[in-house]
Amino acid sequence: MSETAAKAPGAPATSGDANRWKALVFIALAQLMVVLDATIVNIALPSAQQDLGISDGNRQWVVTAYALAFGGLLLFGGRIADLWGRKNAFVVGLVGFAAASALGGAATNEAMMFGARALQGAFGALLAPAALSLLAVMFTDAKERAKAFGIYGAIAGGGGAVGFILGGVLTEYMDWRWTFFVNIPFAVAAALGAYFVIREPEGGRNRNPLDIPGVLLSTTGLVALVYGFTRAETDGWGDSMTVGLFVASALLLVAFVVTEAKVKAPLLPLRVVTDRNRGGIYLSLGIAIIAMFGTFLFLTYYLQIVKGYTPIKTGFAFMPMIVGMMIGSTQIGTRLMTRVPARLLMGPGFLVAASGMFLLTQLEIGSSYASTVLPSMVLLGLGMGTAFMPAMSLATLGVEPRDAGVASAMVNTSQQVGGAIGTALLNTIAASATTSYITDHIGGATSKSQQQLVQLQGMVHGYTNAIWFAVGMLVLAAVIVSVFVNAGRPDGTTVAGSGESVEDELAVPVVVH
Repeated sequence: MSETAAKAPGAPATSGDANRWKALVFIALAQLMVVLDATIVNIALPSAQQDLGISDGNRQWVVTAYALAFGGLLLFGGRIADLWGRKNAFVVGLVGFAAASALGGAATNEAMMFGARALQGAFGALLAPAALSLLAVMFTDAKERAKAFGIYGAIAGGGGAVGFILGGVLTEYMDWRWTFFVNIPFAVAAALGAYFVIREPEGGRNRNPLDIPGVLLSTTGLVALVYGFTRAETDGWGDSMTVGLFVASALLLVAFVVTEAKVKAPLLPLRVVTDRNRGGIYLSLGIAIIAMFGTFLFLTYYLQIVKGYTPIKTGFAFMPMIVGMMIGSTQIGTRLMTRVPARLLMGPGFLVAASGMFLLTQLEIGSSYASTVLPSMVLLGLGMGTAFMPAMSLATLGVEPRDAGVASAMVNTSQQVGGAIGTALLNTIAASATTSYITDHIGGATSKSQQQLVQLQGMVHGYTNAIWFAVGMLVLAAVIVSVFVNAGRPDGTTVAGSGESVEDELAVPVVVH
């Protein structure tokens, strides 16, 4: 089996279905809904916990139930999209997500809420890879692909921050239930638009029978991994259950890799991840997300608890990052992606984000938003937006059409697992540093106000310690990109060190049997 470039030298600049730009609107709308949901519920959680009588010990399940289902089922969802067709999987995922959101908004007890969140995660795991793989098979011209993935990357990167704003507005002025109900019009509009507008290219389905052992091993392995990090955050890294989950996850995922190498029709063909460019993308994205997710959490707490911001004001404080991501994705990334190799966008992008993260290591109780938080937000947004855009495109570039769904699922899996790791790992680092600081300084605090000041100082000290780790993660992501990612620009020249024609790297592949 070999791949040859399908795009002839004189091929027209526009290709694919005539409705592809209309389709992008509905795909982007669905992606925005999924990404929003990841953060919008966090803002509403305190109010929902009080209304439904959820204990402090159980409240984490509002987030964990979603993360477990979403992270554990992504590979399965991507394979279903390849089997059913991406359009069908996309529409079913949207309808199911809307129904689960309605159930969550109508929840009358904690069991109903946890069940709704798990259902949202399950349908999100079907919807997310279908959306990305639709873009991969519909946009084949290099310049059009750059624009489409620029929009998608901006939404994927900035949508979470938008969730803070929307969650704050809905919770403060309406009711926490609307953080669930708001998904319904998004989903209905996207599903109707997709049904009537999207025309999926023919011949791209993978009709091989499902790899049931692969499904079971990957799902249980990923669930054990995500749950292990969640447990580590609440019960500590030395907890026997936490250690057991990590050991079980490692064994299950190793068994999964061995199984995929042997079965005739694997759930995850190893050719998808062993390609050096895609492997580098998945790894660098996951590591970068570790840094970003933890920092979102710290900044939210810093602004609300230390600085006294309201939920709405906190949400708007994230706006510069959203604007930066939009500019990085749609202007810098889109304009340069067809001119320079992807690693020259991703590597510097991660380093710019690391410089923004470095500014946050200087946070103190009295730090002003304008002098410290604002410039760091702008740099984080510009850097991540510039890096995300080529990453999203390159992760699905050159894959055989029958593998598009599962290759897209790997993008989402690296982000989801990275998010779970980042939240737990950085939270644990921060909590340990905070405890140590308070223990060392509380003895000198004689009044209640002095004790409260030491506690706040300890909290900020914990955040900055963890953010140093995040800086290192972003630098590591840049190093991985420089080592592994060697795909170039689509002008037919050879990029130094790649040893391959860039036209072959970035032109649309046709599989020849």
